[in-house]
Amino acid sequence: MNDILNNLRKELSANTDEATKKSSEMFFKEDVKVYGIKTALVGKISSEYFNKIKDFKKSEIFEICEELWKSGMMEESFIACDWSFKIHKQYEEKDFIYLERIVKTYVSNWASCDTFCNHSVGTFIEIYPTYIEKLKEWSKSSNRWVKRASAVSLIIPARHGKFLKDIFEIADIMLIDKDDMVEKGYGWMLKAASQAHQSQVFDYVMGHKDVMPRTSLRYAIEKMPPELKVRAMAK
Repeated sequence: MNDILNNLRKELSANTDEATKKSSEMFFKEDVKVYGIKTALVGKISSEYFNKIKDFKKSEIFEICEELWKSGMMEESFIACDWSFKIHKQYEEKDFIYLERIVKTYVSNWASCDTFCNHSVGTFIEIYPTYIEKLKEWSKSSNRWVKRASAVSLIIPARHGKFLKDIFEIADIMLIDKDDMVEKGYGWMLKAASQAHQSQVFDYVMGHKDVMPRTSLRYAIEKMPPELKVRAMAK
């Protein structure tokens, strides 16, 4: 494992670009640690190195992924997200412990949160839907990234028309949260749900528009027809 991590990190370091590094850092309000590598190249390196470990046991792959998360480097977190998703067909219920530990311990910015939760966590919830109750627990967390995770984990299932009742429950819990990362997160979740359930999401927005932050409202209605947007945005 150490050889793989050392070689991977050497390759990432060798591909650092200062202009990309500065550009990447501008996307975040919080301090982030980045090598400065374009996304496409990170994906290429990730695929190359996954081929070296694809026959490892799932537990070993998770262990390597967690070591990548521990570094705090953005690109390493993206590779960890990629690898944990590549083995999603092997997911078992007990793997929620790992997924939750990553969210609660290592996620510290919106990019890593969304990449991990959109794919690994969201797919796990689709396979084991009873665990959506855990997302509702996350939505009450004092940690902004755990709260955001509860919403963005449902982006892809929401687009598939799933979990509408639960989506509204999670939105209710975070409805008047003042954290912009949370506002955008649950607004995005509602927007995704509107792709399959436009009328229901519109009714939800109209019923809560007097207290819903404008940021969340704008996200939620983004995919709706102009006439519905006008009604939703009217004071």
